[in-house]
Amino acid sequence: MGIRELKSQLSRCVHDVKRGATILVTERGRPVARIAREAPSLAARIEMLRNAGSIQWSGRRLHNTKPIARLRGKRTIAEIVVENRE
Repeated sequence: MGIRELKSQLSRCVHDVKRGATILVTERGRPVARIAREAPSLAARIEMLRNAGSIQWSGRRLHNTKPIARLRGKRTIAEIVVENRE
């Protein structure tokens, strides 16, 4: 749906979104935004992203991984990053 059409039919679009529709907003034929119903919980947001095809997830818990790097000394990563920025 183009921006001009969205402006002229905003009330109807909001009504459709409340009923569960997702509206893809385009500008000059290119997608620029997606209007979707507000998801009340994390699980509902994840399901919405899965249904939209934005993510793929089996639903299984992620395994803990070993750290890639270890710090030497007593400084934190944040302190090292700040030092490198100066």
